[in-house]
Amino acid sequence: MPTIADRLAIRSLMENWVLWRDARDWERFRTLWHKDGRMMTTWVQGGFEDFITASQGAYARGARILHTLGATSVDIKGKRAIAQSKTTIMQRAKVEGVLCDVTCTGRFYAFIEKRNSRWGIVLLQPIYEKDRIDPVDPAATLKLDAKLLASFPEGYRHLAYLQAKHGYKTKLDMPGLDGPELAALYARGAAWLKGKPL
Repeated sequence: MPTIADRLAIRSLMENWVLWRDARDWERFRTLWHKDGRMMTTWVQGGFEDFITASQGAYARGARILHTLGATSVDIKGKRAIAQSKTTIMQRAKVEGVLCDVTCTGRFYAFIEKRNSRWGIVLLQPIYEKDRIDPVDPAATLKLDAKLLASFPEGYRHLAYLQAKHGYKTKLDMPGLDGPELAALYARGAAWLKGKPL
């Protein structure tokens, strides 16, 4: 039977993910994961160590990516859990020569498991619901390549545009506000809670 302590531990995982990742506190960030933990984003898909390495490299090249966290929902079945947290991803960079902020609203959907009395993340999959781009200077004029912008999924097209302009290859089938990718993620989460492998 899930306890309040279990729910608090899982919520703490989600909150610490945001704080320690953005603070670049990688030693503590590592403690949130199980050894086989994987991170899926628009620009990195792989083990959490791959994500750390990519994030360190991006920061060194000037990327400034921040997150905020909102409400968290936790479903627990035995030693497995699915946690969903409202999140906002914010990235500042030059786009078409203009310094811009991209803001992407969505959710973190985390597959979590208790092993050796410790809850840890096995897979963290963001859901990208909607985004926008704004020049930091409101008087600046920003002109985007409409064809390139339209080639990216609606939920994260401005984020993908920025990433593409900075040399990143963007994954184009990430879950969004609705659609088959989101339905498949929900089915995967339900199967996880029933004890099936990822």
